[in-house]
Amino acid sequence: MPSSIQLLRNRFERAILVSNWFSQAGIWVRNFAVLLYVMEMTKGNAFAVSLISVAEYGPIFAFSFIAGVFADRWRPKRIIVWCECLSALSVFIVFLVLKTGSWEAVFLATLCSSILSQFAQPSGMKLFKFHVRDEEAPIAMSMLQTLFSVFMILGPVLGTYMFQQLGIEQAMLATSLFFLISALAMLFVPPDPISSSNKSGTEPTLLREMADGIRYVLRSRSLMWLSLCFMFVGLGVGLISPLGIFLVTERLGLTADILQWITIPYGLGEMIGGVVTFMLASKITPGRLLMTGLAVNGVGIIISGLSTALWLTMISQFLIALFQPAIFIGNHTLVMQQTEQAYIGRVTGIRTPLMTGSMLIMMSLSGVLKNLFSLTFVYAMAGLCFLIGLLMIIPLLGEKKIISKI
Repeated sequence: MPSSIQLLRNRFERAILVSNWFSQAGIWVRNFAVLLYVMEMTKGNAFAVSLISVAEYGPIFAFSFIAGVFADRWRPKRIIVWCECLSALSVFIVFLVLKTGSWEAVFLATLCSSILSQFAQPSGMKLFKFHVRDEEAPIAMSMLQTLFSVFMILGPVLGTYMFQQLGIEQAMLATSLFFLISALAMLFVPPDPISSSNKSGTEPTLLREMADGIRYVLRSRSLMWLSLCFMFVGLGVGLISPLGIFLVTERLGLTADILQWITIPYGLGEMIGGVVTFMLASKITPGRLLMTGLAVNGVGIIISGLSTALWLTMISQFLIALFQPAIFIGNHTLVMQQTEQAYIGRVTGIRTPLMTGSMLIMMSLSGVLKNLFSLTFVYAMAGLCFLIGLLMIIPLLGEKKIISKI
C-alpha cells in the first residue's frame, strides 16, 4: 500500500482535504451559532430547539437517495462546487434578512445548507472512486475521518466562540465565507471523467435509476452485509446517545457536572483514534479495521453500562472513541472497493439514511427502554448491536473478491 505522504502528493486528495476543512468549519459554526441564537431568542424553548434538529436531519431522509442518483447521473465535481456556492449564497441571504430583524430566518440557513450537503456527500464518494485507487482507499478514508474527528472536538469550540465574539450576523457571514472557500478549493480537483455523464440517447428516468440502485445493493452479497452492519451500528449509537448523563448520576452516583470529565477521554480517544488509524491504514486491511472497531466498541459499551467506578468508565469511553474511526473507515472503504463506479452515488444515498434512520429511531426509544428495564440493560443492548454488526461481516470472509481485503 502507498504511504500517506505519497497520497498527499495526489492533487485530488489535497484539494478535497482543504475543501472539507472549510466545509466542516462552516457546518459547525452554522450549527452552534444557530443553536445558541435560538436558545437566546426563545429563552430555551424546547420546540424551537427541536426544529433545528428537524432542519438538520430531515433532509437526510428526503433527499439523500435522490442526491445519490444525481451523483451517478451528473458530474460530481460540478455538483459539489454548485452545492457549496449555493450554501454560501443561502447563508449570505439569511445574513441580509437578519438585518431586518426577522430572526426566524436562521432556520432557513440550516435547512438549505443541510439539503445541499445531502447532494454533496454522495458526489464526494463518487469523486473518491474516480481519483483514488482501491489500494489507496483506506489511507484516503482515514485522512477524511481524521479531519472529521478533529472537528468533533474543535467544531463546538469554534462555533461557540464565533457566536459569542461576533454575534449571529457575523457568524453567518463567516459561515458563508467558509462555504465559498470550500467551493474554490474544489476547483483544483481534476476534471470529472467523460464517462461520468450519461451519453446515451435515451437517459433512464429518475425512478428507474433509483430502482436500479436498490436492486444493485440487494444483488450484492457484500454490500448487503456491509449495509446491515452499518444499520446495527446506527441502532447501537442511537440507544446510548441520550443516556450518557445517567452513567454519571445512576451508575456512578455522582453529580451531573462530572459528565464533563467523561467527555474529555472520549474526545481525546476520538482524535487520537483518527490519527492512529490514519497511520496504520496502509498496514491493516479495512476489513480487520472494521472488525476490530466493532469488537472493541461492543465490549466497551457493555463495560460502560456495568461500571460503577469513574476510572473504569473513563477508560471504556476512551477505548470506544479510540476505535470508532476504525469502524467508519473500514466500512466506507470496503463499500467503495466493492461498488462499481456507476452506482457509488446511489449506494451512498441508500446507506446514509439507513444508519441515520436507525439511530434516530433508537434515540426516541432509549429513554422508554431505560425506564422499562434499566440503564445497564440498554447499554448491553447497544453493545450487542455492535457485536451483531461484527457477525454481519463474518459471511464476507468467504467472498473470493473481498477476502484479500479482510
